[in-house]
Amino acid sequence: MIINLRRLLDHRHLFYSIVGLFAIGTMYIQVADLISGGPIAIAGTRTEEKVVALTFDHSWGNKFTPSILDTLQKNNLKVTFFIMGPWAEKFPEVAKRMVADGHEIASHGYRHENYGDRSVEWVREDIQKSAAQIKAVTGVEPRLLRPPNGHYSQASLKVTDELGYKTIIWNIDSLDWKNPGRDVIVERVVKRLKPGGIILLHASDTPVQTAEALPILLAKIHEAGYKVVTVGDLLTNYADKGLQRH
Repeated sequence: MIINLRRLLDHRHLFYSIVGLFAIGTMYIQVADLISGGPIAIAGTRTEEKVVALTFDHSWGNKFTPSILDTLQKNNLKVTFFIMGPWAEKFPEVAKRMVADGHEIASHGYRHENYGDRSVEWVREDIQKSAAQIKAVTGVEPRLLRPPNGHYSQASLKVTDELGYKTIIWNIDSLDWKNPGRDVIVERVVKRLKPGGIILLHASDTPVQTAEALPILLAKIHEAGYKVVTVGDLLTNYADKGLQRH
């Protein structure tokens, strides 16, 4: 169809009506895409406030966890621990201390395997097994989940959502599991700080420099003017402009 723009400009009311229809149509398409997209993996929130959520994945061992908890307690900070069910059963007193210290308990699954490579039935069973163990030990029923390795598929996101969980990933990766050095860990995180960010750290035994880096990192975050919160707090109180999709 050929549109004579000169003629349309001579009839401006008609021109603006057509532009309006295009704008409405575009907005409708965007909303429809969002709705039809299904559950999302959350990487952070959209806000102008200088706030970040600090998270720790925990799947095995207890060599560094007490030190990490002590540092958080000294700084009067509450963070989110994504723990595996079997780990909670093996170290119940530590898991209970996390709760007693006021930290948010979330799930990291039952087996440390990629959800995106598994069937819906497998993912559902993994989440439910972990939830049962975590609740039995801590009394907490987790509502947030971080799939092992941050790996997921649209099918696994859907079953996670059906079970009442939000899938949480991150947008500030410390890469502490690679043991790049205490100062490298701190520098990576500080350089990537952003309002509404979610920081990934680990409390397991493999990253041997995280506990040492943590006090320095917390001081740097504070110096940069950022407030540290849990993921739940971030989603509830600092998502005024929406969520950031992973």
